[in-house]
Amino acid sequence: MSKDVYTLTRNDGSDPTELPIHKGTMGPDVVNISSLYQQEGVFTYDPGYGATGSCESKITFIDGQKGILLYRGYPVEQLAAKSNFMEISYLLLYGELPTKEQLARFDTSIRTHTMLNEGMLRFFTGFRYDAHPMAMLSAVVGSMSAYYHDTMDINNPDAREVFAHRILAKMPTIAAAAYKHTCGQPFVYPRNDLGYCENMLQMFFAVPAEPYEINPVAAEALDLLFILHADHEQNCSTSTVRMAGSSGANPYSAIAAGISALWGPAHGGANEAVLRMLEAIGDVKNIPKFVAKAKDKNDPFRLMGFGHRVYKNFDPRATIIREMCHKVLKQMGRTNSPLFDLALELEQVALKDEYFIEKNLYPNVDFYSGIIYRALGIPTSMFTVMFAIGRTVGWTAHWREMITDPNGRISRPRQLYTGEPTRDYVSIDQR
Repeated sequence: MSKDVYTLTRNDGSDPTELPIHKGTMGPDVVNISSLYQQEGVFTYDPGYGATGSCESKITFIDGQKGILLYRGYPVEQLAAKSNFMEISYLLLYGELPTKEQLARFDTSIRTHTMLNEGMLRFFTGFRYDAHPMAMLSAVVGSMSAYYHDTMDINNPDAREVFAHRILAKMPTIAAAAYKHTCGQPFVYPRNDLGYCENMLQMFFAVPAEPYEINPVAAEALDLLFILHADHEQNCSTSTVRMAGSSGANPYSAIAAGISALWGPAHGGANEAVLRMLEAIGDVKNIPKFVAKAKDKNDPFRLMGFGHRVYKNFDPRATIIREMCHKVLKQMGRTNSPLFDLALELEQVALKDEYFIEKNLYPNVDFYSGIIYRALGIPTSMFTVMFAIGRTVGWTAHWREMITDPNGRISRPRQLYTGEPTRDYVSIDQR
């Protein structure tokens, strides 16, 4: 194998096949197998696409072995410490950190796109009072294509620009309307004088009967969570957005598809599962019993919030969010939170246990995010919705990148067929 090609040899002595190698700026090289079927008559087999590069991207880089997460080349630790979600959103969408003037214009645009068409608000009355908020979020986002026709032309750069600002701005408004519907309270309209997270808190928790005072620590915590959730490379929901968008579907449909993928408990529902697990454990004294259950191969119980599909080391987001969790609980007057005490003790037990060390089962971002949301008064059913708000900008950045890729084509995976071979139809009276 040379530096530029990967050579495949066969046992039958036939001529070897050379496949080109593509090198990125970071990470493993990839072998271009697009001509493999034409040359060799075979497909590759990679369930879950765990070893397959589905696209070329300049947005996010992850090194799971070293615990590295970069947005456009910037370490997430630096961005979390020094930046804010609006600035990160600009970075993900446009590739560079904004100047003061650029950020001001971007922030103003987002603030002035937060309103929903009144017809869309009436959609919420059609849902049952106990409908899951993710069902409402997916449905209403998909319905945006029926209202905002000026952004439906995916080949128009101006339309793509307006869409990007519009979806980022309206997602908290849609989420807040879903929340208000579930708790039977009147919808609260957005305010252009408030920042992104302050506005979201106001729409969630303000009521007409009394004034609402926004807690700055709550807004700071949400901003950090949105930064940490903003993008995570080619995960399930992002790949779904790209795949749906590759057909030429309107961008609202593509984002709605991503929301549906995020709803799965193995993806966006992990922090909700952590809360349920902690409640099931109940008390610090029960931790050894549940740790033993997690280590038992014959027991279906799993410790949620430990380990990650990509990270084989410590999730870099977990350290950042753990510090914020302390700050939120202290500021919100919940320093004696049994769930948080339980989470800390479980973390320490797992980090010292040889079983978890050997398998690199370190706490991930979901382990603490649910505790923060609970402390802020956000119900468990809304946790995945909060994830979706933060991830919307990542989905949008990937959709924009995908739709402008000159080498882009409709996604069409192959398969290993193991069904019946060709057989003849038998009439019903002869079966």
